[in-house]
Amino acid sequence: MYTNFTATDRWTKRKVHVLYQALIVAIATRHADAVDIKFLVDGRAVWVALPHPAWVEYKQRTGNMITDPLAIEIAGHYLKTALESGEGLGREMYSLTVAETLKHLDAVAADVEAGVPACN
Repeated sequence: MYTNFTATDRWTKRKVHVLYQALIVAIATRHADAVDIKFLVDGRAVWVALPHPAWVEYKQRTGNMITDPLAIEIAGHYLKTALESGEGLGREMYSLTVAETLKHLDAVAADVEAGVPACN
């Protein structure tokens, strides 16, 4: 759903194309306790960092794991929301809190449950 989509930037009203590119464990690359997920927004690299403690919290709450594909969906949902609410396009990296990560996970799950079609 959120690996290849378009979003309309709130301020410019311009449609931007967002494409997932990579998932990297940030411990190795920038010594952070996070997973960095890279997207191209109209060809420009934008990273969304999801904190590792969100994996632990989600497992404790539900008994389920956040898989790599689910992490990509969470980050993509966040990025689409950020772009459409006016928080996007100006930054190269966004770092989410555990609460924000789980909030976007819940939104992705609700979309799937409701049968929301993939983003265009």
